[in-house]
Amino acid sequence: MPPAVETTGLRKAYGDLPVLESLDLRVEEGTVFALLGPNGAGKTTTVRILATLTRPDAGHARVAGYDVVAERSRVRRAISLTGQFAAVDEMQTGAENLRMTARLSGLSRPAAGRRAAELLERFGLADAGGRRVKTYSGGMRRRLDLAAGLVRDPGQTAVVFLDEPTTGLDPRSRQELWEIVRDLSDGGTTVFLTTQYLEEADRLADRVAVMDAGRILAEGTAQDLKSRVAGHRLDLVLRDRESYLRLTGRAVHHSPESLTLGIPTDGSAREVRALLDALDPDRTDVVRFALHTATLDDVFLTLTEKKPTHV
Repeated sequence: MPPAVETTGLRKAYGDLPVLESLDLRVEEGTVFALLGPNGAGKTTTVRILATLTRPDAGHARVAGYDVVAERSRVRRAISLTGQFAAVDEMQTGAENLRMTARLSGLSRPAAGRRAAELLERFGLADAGGRRVKTYSGGMRRRLDLAAGLVRDPGQTAVVFLDEPTTGLDPRSRQELWEIVRDLSDGGTTVFLTTQYLEEADRLADRVAVMDAGRILAEGTAQDLKSRVAGHRLDLVLRDRESYLRLTGRAVHHSPESLTLGIPTDGSAREVRALLDALDPDRTDVVRFALHTATLDDVFLTLTEKKPTHV
């Protein structure tokens, strides 16, 4: 089977500002793929190209087997896109929003009504379907927005693009959306997710890619990436600025405000003791230390952090 999403040498610039630099991606069918990166990394531009909203300057991209430039209409029939902000009409009810979207997608009036009712039930909005959207909470609007992107027959939606879908949501609403993403994936739909929430990627994604400045820095399962950075991290709080600067080259995490450095380690007692002896042989520079398992936050910070040269 061909991949659900594939890009080769994808490039995009706005004037003299390069946004994507030879981007290569491959996302298998029926999986959840998370694209991580800081603001300005190129995540939204990548989604816009894959969703046929922006043309690349160079390179190739295929979604659901179709070229995003030469076969735009086929790509659009095979995908759903939910952007960073809910695109729903606040003056209409939830049901009216879904019926309108379904009609615009080509469903007959009876079919649109049935599909709207199904989606309201599925997304936990059946009781609120007759209320105007302006009365909805942020989480309810986000669920409605996602439902609107799925008004077509689920079998016709090969890839769902979610561009930072849980930004600004409270923890409960975020958990509810995570459950919906899992249901989509379990049903065979490919989910392409951009996010700045590391926990979100860790919980949902089959594979994770970290990008910065328009390039992919690392890709793999969440566990692969954690192991690549370090199985564990030893955080050291240093006595003063001089001690901090002396050890900063060994660190994968830097916090000059608190004079804290994170040093990779396998987590064994033998290595931790050896590290402390090597880094602070006189036992005067390290005020305290803590050991914790590496997380995607460590991966993200290690790959995207610009290491400081001074405090």
